Amino acid sequence: MIKKIDVADLRVGMYVHDLNCGWLDHSFLFNRFHIKSESNIERIRRLGIQELYIDTTKGLDVPEAPSEGEVVSQLEQELTDVGEQARLLPQPTSLGEERVQAKRIHEDALEVVTGLMRDARLGLPITLDQARNTIGEMVGSIFRNQNALLALGRIRHRDRYTFEHSVNVAVLMVSFARELGMEPSVIEEIGIGALLHDIGKTQVPDAILNKPGRLSDDEFAIMRSHVVHSRDILAAIPGFSPMALAVAAEHHERFDATGYPDGKGGESISVYGRMAAIVDVYDAITADRVYHNGMEPHQALRKLLEWSRFHLDPDLVRHFIRCVGIYPVGSLVRLESNRLGVVLENGREGHKAPIVRVVMDARWRRFLPVEDLDLSRKVRGRQDRILGIEDPSQWGIDCDAILMLPC
Repeated sequence: MIKKIDVADLRVGMYVHDLNCGWLDHSFLFNRFHIKSESNIERIRRLGIQELYIDTTKGLDVPEAPSEGEVVSQLEQELTDVGEQARLLPQPTSLGEERVQAKRIHEDALEVVTGLMRDARLGLPITLDQARNTIGEMVGSIFRNQNALLALGRIRHRDRYTFEHSVNVAVLMVSFARELGMEPSVIEEIGIGALLHDIGKTQVPDAILNKPGRLSDDEFAIMRSHVVHSRDILAAIPGFSPMALAVAAEHHERFDATGYPDGKGGESISVYGRMAAIVDVYDAITADRVYHNGMEPHQALRKLLEWSRFHLDPDLVRHFIRCVGIYPVGSLVRLESNRLGVVLENGREGHKAPIVRVVMDARWRRFLPVEDLDLSRKVRGRQDRILGIEDPSQWGIDCDAILMLPC
């Protein structure tokens, strides 16, 4: 049986099933292994891991520890409770209308961040005029209909991870800040910081940055140095605001003071840094990387809730979930009618009843004519509802391609 335990209960002879630290790159070669010595345990503690999962069929047990199923069930209930507290923000433009603008803004943002990182790598002066224009347009698009840009963040290319991650973090941070009711001028500064939060990776050797596997302890230390490099590069840019700098300098700090580079904790981390930590983790764990496949969005939100016990600001995690919805754009869901569909955007009644693009009959495993269904409305006298999340790979469904079909 898979069980979740506190690190304090870890003993030699146990079998680690999952280190439960998707928010942290680490130098363990595998996530699953036998604990053979006290040094193994100490190494896990030094990483700042507080809880992990063991397989009791392969090693020692902790009888009173909850099973993985019990943990998931509790987290699902928490997600539902959080979703019910969400408030719908106005979206005056239809998804179809906003898509055209959003696609151009997304492409412009990728071009801007690629150019700025190239300049930083070459040691050239960094200017922010283009970045400010792009972020200003991004803010406008998010306020018109955030789902258009959020959908584009699902389109990934493994060999462009750093650039796409930077743009996605900017989009998510702008949406998050809007959910929190921040002023547009503040939102733009946060967006600038998010777009450039990883610019310090230009100072990390490509052999480490693109290594197709786990990093060694020495390589891990070099990778961590990117945050200090980002802080130094951005602090030298005239007019780069303190709040934008905080996004870049604090996005790897953790609420329980186990992060880096300064080991800050709690409210000694700025609200912008605490927001950035959540967004950075969410985008990273939903992305396919060289050495692992990304989680589905709903599963990632469940992990954010789990990690908010220690590593992430619990109140802000709940605000972020309300921002993207408990079934984020791009999620594959099973309906009560036994049809499968991809979430496009919120419906009239919020996150529990979104607009879904129906594509398959799950009973017969048969593709259906594409139909966009607002689950907040009755169709032919009945109202469908979501029963749960499905894994697209198990059904041969390309959610990203379905998202990009014309509305």
